[in-house]
Amino acid sequence: MAAMSAVSTAASVLKTAASAARSNAAHRSHDRKGVVSVIFRRIPADVPQRAVERFACKLQNQVAKGRPFECLIAGDAELRRLNRKFRAKDQATDVLSFPSGTGLPARSSLGSIAISLQRARAQARALGHSTEDEIRILMLHGILHLTGLDHETDAGRMARAEKRWRARLGLPASLIERAIIERVRA
Repeated sequence: MAAMSAVSTAASVLKTAASAARSNAAHRSHDRKGVVSVIFRRIPADVPQRAVERFACKLQNQVAKGRPFECLIAGDAELRRLNRKFRAKDQATDVLSFPSGTGLPARSSLGSIAISLQRARAQARALGHSTEDEIRILMLHGILHLTGLDHETDAGRMARAEKRWRARLGLPASLIERAIIERVRA
């Protein structure tokens, strides 16, 4: 029950952030009922917004089976604040997922994700691909969490799904694959 309350509160926070983003002249894609919504806290010059929005629609149609979701692309400070508030971790992170409550109709929102643009840029630079590709990787990872997968508890199910979707969508190595490589190197 407390988890549901935290999820509802997190979704409320992201909706508030989305509202603030709109009023601060940030860019928001579709916001019709049933359509994915991508909110850029600040409009990035190095990321083609329309391409990110098209990718979000592709994820909605293919991975989320038509269920809409919201994606906030913000800075480290905002992700740190959300991470501290909802996960009790006082650090910025690359992606957070906030699933909708259970028992909702099939066409209802899948939930919300938040992506750090700064983390995406740094990770893209370190891994030798574009910031757009890194945002797409993070978005896929977040959506898989929204569908109920959890790489920390599902005995590799999410890792296999992420690898399969990454290949289908033409994306570089996934977050889980990178974490496995890091552990092997250490």
